[in-house]
Amino acid sequence: MDISLLYFFDLFGTAIFAISGVLLAGRLKMDPFGVVVLAAVTAIGGGSIRDMMLGATPIFWIIDNNYLWVILLTCLTTLILVRRPTKLPWYILPVCDAIGLAVFVGIGVEKSLRLQDSMMIAVLMGVLTGCGGGIIRDILAREIPMVLRSEIYAVACIAGGIVHTSALYFGIDSSPAFLLGVVVTLSIRLAAIRWHLSLPTFQLKG
Repeated sequence: MDISLLYFFDLFGTAIFAISGVLLAGRLKMDPFGVVVLAAVTAIGGGSIRDMMLGATPIFWIIDNNYLWVILLTCLTTLILVRRPTKLPWYILPVCDAIGLAVFVGIGVEKSLRLQDSMMIAVLMGVLTGCGGGIIRDILAREIPMVLRSEIYAVACIAGGIVHTSALYFGIDSSPAFLLGVVVTLSIRLAAIRWHLSLPTFQLKG
């Protein structure tokens, strides 16, 4: 994929995930510092862990401070535009999260394949990029991470990552493969939100 286009998607995903962090912080009535922290860990947490695991150091946002500026500007804009986050429709937060999730999975796959050759690792890094920040966000918000609940979340990431890497394997150019993976991840996640699709839960009897 063209580096400039990938960079645009990366900043876009950063903004979207930051919005989901701000909205959750508003729902929990956090102060401005808490809003920024929750937005930041949501936006760059997964990518930070990915870069450390792949040995891509310094981490991306240390090299390029534009990610931090995007987070700060997103926080400020969202706080101005959204006066009463508790009055927002219930689906706003999960839909924002789904968009950021799909974009970040594709970015994680692309970056992983630039640094190593294994498509399995690329899928795993895509899942980590998409889910890592949300896991940290939910833990800080004292909620069970969405990826660990019965909702279809990580499965959507895995499916999108597999479609992305499979498209590359069969000779499809990186840009269409990236978009195809994003569409698959987003479609599955939005379908899960719309129709409340979930995986069976594990529960011990007795």
